[in-house]
Amino acid sequence: MNFSTVNKKKDRGLLLPAIAFIILSFVQCTPKHQIASSLEAGTKAGHPNKGLKDYYKNYFPIGVAVSMASLHGPDSALIVNEFNSITPENDMKMGPIHPSEDIYNWKNADKIVDFAVSHHIKIRGHNLCWHNQEAAWMFKGADGKPVTKELLLQRLKDHVFAVAGRYKGKIYAWDVVNEAIDDSDDTTQIYRKSNWYNICNGPDFIEAAFRYAHEADPQAKLYYNDYNSEHPVKREKIYKLLKKLIEDHVPIDGVGMQAHWKLNDPSSDELRKALDEVTSLGLKVQFTELDITIRLPRPAPVPGTTPPAATTLPTPDPGYTPELEAKQIAQYKMAFDIFRQYKKFITSVTFWNVSDRSSWLDGRGGGLMGGAAAGLNTPRAVIKAYPLLFDENRERKKAYWSVVNF
Repeated sequence: MNFSTVNKKKDRGLLLPAIAFIILSFVQCTPKHQIASSLEAGTKAGHPNKGLKDYYKNYFPIGVAVSMASLHGPDSALIVNEFNSITPENDMKMGPIHPSEDIYNWKNADKIVDFAVSHHIKIRGHNLCWHNQEAAWMFKGADGKPVTKELLLQRLKDHVFAVAGRYKGKIYAWDVVNEAIDDSDDTTQIYRKSNWYNICNGPDFIEAAFRYAHEADPQAKLYYNDYNSEHPVKREKIYKLLKKLIEDHVPIDGVGMQAHWKLNDPSSDELRKALDEVTSLGLKVQFTELDITIRLPRPAPVPGTTPPAATTLPTPDPGYTPELEAKQIAQYKMAFDIFRQYKKFITSVTFWNVSDRSSWLDGRGGGLMGGAAAGLNTPRAVIKAYPLLFDENRERKKAYWSVVNF
């Protein structure tokens, strides 16, 4: 018998229980928040180059809205690592890209498309027809008076053919019509009274835009895009529009739910109902402009008192507090839990801007001024919204880990 081997076995027999005792003592004596922090740090260290797109590769593309500034420097590196879809934030909208009848500004849009193609990133086009950032010339004749319906639709067709045609085969999906539904609680008023609606004396421009887009690029997926699509009244209005388009055999593939959300809005029930209604029509869903502001609407004023301005904040502004952060984490987790459950119907989730360093909501009172509903000419108060998964230093926030740890 080899006594050396026996002694080694005895040593192991004594050593293993001792190690187990030490580990157990550490776990019992270490505060839970320190253990959680260690686990989170381990997660970060374990996948330094793994991005959102990689976590969701078996679900749907994860996209981001970009500007020209995003194509260079730190934003560019973050985009390539984290996302596999991009949407031009402003550079393909009618006003910027087609400012007058005979002039198209292709430069920025072309560079964004080239960036995406060179990095094998999918592209969503945004958008072909909208009541904001529109081209004013589109609605006026040489005499300065409103054009006829026929001329307006011809101009719309020319625009759609030029823009969608230029990027045919490169842009896989278009927001064809954006925000054409009325915002009020009046259930009898379905459509927004825009220049498009008023000159066409109804919603015919919506159907026309989809047909033009399909003619211009038959392979592109075509979406109707809107905000507050989870709110019951507007949800029903959008449903009526979609149902009519389908009944009229209009080429439409899905709905873009913008998802400019708040810490308490929408609820999980509202989100599920919106998804169930759209998918019951056989349509796909893309969440097209996701962000979750930490700024909560003020409570209703006490009767007889003058309410403060919508953008008034406590002085000093408490900023991104742990309490608000926890609520944002919970809202993001709720949303992505549901997204994954509906993966058969959801074909993309896109964040609106790259990081908290610069969000479009910052220029709209952090979202307190109505977000997407606020007109572009509304006076702007700069209030940080902190609405995204990356902080002002482009570092991953805790909300990021709530989205990818599943």
